[in-house]
Amino acid sequence: MAQTTAPPPPPSPTQAPATRLTYDFVTRAIAQTLGHPGKGYFALLGSAVTLLAIGIICLLFLLRYGLGLAGYSHPVYWAVYITCFVFWVGIAHSGTLISAILFLFRSGWRTAIYRTAEAMTVFAVMTAALFPLIHIGRQWYFYWTLPYPNERGLWPNFKSPLIWDEFAIGTYFTVSTVFLIMGLIPDIAAVRDVVTGWRRRLYSLTALGWRGTNEQWRHYTRGYLYLAALATPLVLSVHSVVSWDFAMAIVPGWHATLFAPYFVAGAIYSGVAMVITLLVPIRKLFHLEDIITVHHFENLAKLCLLTGMIVSYSYVTENFVAWFSGNPHERAAFWYRAFGPFWWASWTMNICNGILPWLLWVKRVRTNIVALFVISIFVNIGMWFERFVIIAVSLAGEPFERWSNAGYNPTWADWGIMAGSFGWFFMWFLLFAKNFPAVSISEVKEVLAPPRRGRGRGGAA
Repeated sequence: MAQTTAPPPPPSPTQAPATRLTYDFVTRAIAQTLGHPGKGYFALLGSAVTLLAIGIICLLFLLRYGLGLAGYSHPVYWAVYITCFVFWVGIAHSGTLISAILFLFRSGWRTAIYRTAEAMTVFAVMTAALFPLIHIGRQWYFYWTLPYPNERGLWPNFKSPLIWDEFAIGTYFTVSTVFLIMGLIPDIAAVRDVVTGWRRRLYSLTALGWRGTNEQWRHYTRGYLYLAALATPLVLSVHSVVSWDFAMAIVPGWHATLFAPYFVAGAIYSGVAMVITLLVPIRKLFHLEDIITVHHFENLAKLCLLTGMIVSYSYVTENFVAWFSGNPHERAAFWYRAFGPFWWASWTMNICNGILPWLLWVKRVRTNIVALFVISIFVNIGMWFERFVIIAVSLAGEPFERWSNAGYNPTWADWGIMAGSFGWFFMWFLLFAKNFPAVSISEVKEVLAPPRRGRGRGGAA
């Protein structure tokens, strides 16, 4: 395996944050993450691959024996798979928020964390795209949903939510991938100059001839700005489209105009929590404490607090409107959520999403890395259960035909495929962090104090 040059020892912690880091230190510290990551990294990667293997085995059983293994029962035909789809699409949203919207607002603190968020976006969309295919049953006919001329005379039903999701996911994945790759080019070129062996050849090829000239930077910054402006509306549009999958139906608990802003806020909330969940081990495993600081985590916690308050307000609004409307079906649906057979899912959602965020008002909690890590995990647990409550519990609750009310119990195949999706996501993210800079070198340097001639290690780097 190729070796990288060890970074110089970090500056004294007693120095001011703006002068602690130098250009050379940033390049070499981030390049070191591409060397030998240690046992902790391989333990995490092994766990992710194990989860993925479990998911693949469950999926093979599902392909062999059909969707009967999924535990569907009338009228619950949107269950764990669609829950996971909405969950992973939501996870993807904070990446675009941090990388594009905060870039447009020139928020300097985003520079050390946005690469992780962008990579998370791409891999979360890749994970979400799997579930509509798993959900349709006969996966080998997935191409029937594609709008292309064919000799069978089959055309997609554009009234179907599957088609809406296909366009939403395709657009979001394309823009997010281009955004990630474009931001990587200067950093790959910087790492190319400090590594050896096969990595140097790989990075020389993927740097696309980047030399860092004024002309290249001028075109790069302008193109990056336009791409950020293009990606920004996707934060609102893509998850709004996903919310309309439900709001366009007349199912009690779904048919609400609140769903579009409610889903967008919840998506950003869960996505920011996942960024915290990913950054904590990456920061520790790759020794990036001098670059990813407590200040970055505190700002992420504030963003999590803001969106968490919006989600909590949405919960209150949902329940109030159901009661105030006088509609017996709406009232019954929300009563069923809170006190029916799935009360445990509803109260898990309310506690994790509605109560835990209040802890982030305390500065000691916002600046405690361990506490933030634990809270972020519980937030994502709560957000998964929120989607489960909206989708499965609403369908299993009080339908218009009382005789069709049915209990729903997820099976081992459901849980196994869900676990496999987490393994799939974390495997790709860990492989990315090992082979490409997980922190932006060029943008971290932009917020550093300019070097002075003759002062500071590597000032001319």
